[in-house]
Parts: sequence; structure tokens; C-alpha cells
Amino acid sequence: MSDEGNPAAPVSVEAFRLRLAEIGEGLPKRLQQCAAHVAANLDRIAVSTVAEIAAGADVPPSAVMRFCQLMGFSGYSEMQRLFRDAYAPGFPDYATRLANLKEGAGGPAQLLAEFVEAGRLSLEGAVKSLDEAALMRAVETLSQAAMVHVVGLRRAYPVASYLAYVLEKMSVPAMLHDGTGRLDHRHALRPGEALLAISFAPYSEETLSLAAEARGRGLAVVALTDQLSSPLARQADAVLTVQEVDFGAFRSLSASIAMAITLAVAVGTRRGRA
Repeated sequence: MSDEGNPAAPVSVEAFRLRLAEIGEGLPKRLQQCAAHVAANLDRIAVSTVAEIAAGADVPPSAVMRFCQLMGFSGYSEMQRLFRDAYAPGFPDYATRLANLKEGAGGPAQLLAEFVEAGRLSLEGAVKSLDEAALMRAVETLSQAAMVHVVGLRRAYPVASYLAYVLEKMSVPAMLHDGTGRLDHRHALRPGEALLAISFAPYSEETLSLAAEARGRGLAVVALTDQLSSPLARQADAVLTVQEVDFGAFRSLSASIAMAITLAVAVGTRRGRA
């Protein structure tokens, strides 16, 4: 326990998420704003200042410091260290990534060749690591759904939007949850429908929240993620994993897009036969 009686600080990002969910209700307005902004930007804490977090949450820096203390930390630096240890080694900021590329990369043609090679390796890895039983469960689950809800934000957004587009072209009822205008469409979830949730580390809190909501309402959940131990996988009835090979810490979406179109076409075909 801290000197003020606050609980001990979380020792992992997952523990941080759980603590955040526990204290979220009943906080004063400014602390609720802090909690909401932090939950939606966990991957930015490692590279953001107190002032930047405060500005994003539309609160004074003192409110951010108080939020950190309620979470069990002595201050923002201690909380930030947790995320730097978890995210920074694998997810340097974009300025660092570009600087590293400038040191070793040639011209645009060389960049293209490197990204194509990374994509090739990602696609080969997806085929070799495919869990056919999980893919069949996912196709069966989505084929039987009256409506397929699709969510994937940030890096996963291109995958989600493309999947929703192909499902529409295959005449499969689908709804894309894109978070535009911070609108929350979870009220659209209905019995007999299914959610296809897509998220890769560092995982989108909004996607995790919608998956938990869908599961709580009894909807089937299919996850497309990067590892079976991801927090999204724990919410799903069927889990598909793809891992993208990176170049210069930039990861393309080659394998993810391939899995997305596979799902959409397989579901469309199955529904057509039915």
C-alpha cells in the first residue's frame, strides 16, 4: 500500500487494465476523463509527457498526477516506466523508426524490396502456423450470424474496413464499428449476431471493451490477433493468429489482409450454399 492508502502499483499492463476497470466507476469527472483517455491510448503512454496526456484528456496536469496516485503509482514517471518496459523495446516511436531506416536503408526501391520481403515472410508464416480447426470454427460462427459486427482500430483499422467491405460485396450483413466521432455503437449488438474483433499489440482498449460487451451479451466472438495469449483471445470463441514480420520496426498488414479476405470469402461461400 502507498502512503495515502492507495493500492500497490500494477506490475504489468494487464494488471493495469484490470485496475483501471475496477476504479473507473464513481471517479470525479476529471479523473474519469483521465481514465478514459489513458484507456484509449495505452500505447502512447511510453512516449508521451504529462502535459500531452493532460491535453488529450482535457484536464490539468495535476489531475493526471492524482490519477497516477489512485492507480498506485508515486507519480507519472513510475506509471510511464511500466509502459516503457512493456512497449518501448518492441514499439519505438515513429521518429526513432525513421531515424533507424535512414541509417541503413538505400533509396525507395530498396525500401520496396525490403517491405515486399517482409510481407512474403509474413504470408509464409501465416500458412505454416494456421490452426485449421480454429479457422473452420470462425467461418462456421460467422456464417450462422444474422449480422457480423466488425471492429478493428488504429493499425487494425485497414483490415477491419477491408473485411467489412468484402463481406458487403459477398452479400453478408455486416456493420463496421469504426469509432468515428467517438460514437459508440455497442447498442447495435443483438442476440444471434457475432462480433469479429481485430487487434494487435499494443491492443486497442476500445476493441477489447466491445469484445467483452459482446461476450457479456451472449454473442459469439471471433478474434483476429497476433498471439493466443493476447487479451483479445481470452474474450473469443474462435481465435485466429497472424504475425507480421517487420522491417525497421514498421509492420505491414500482408498476412492480416490475407486472413481477412479468406474469412470473408469463406463466409460468403458458406452462406451462399446454405
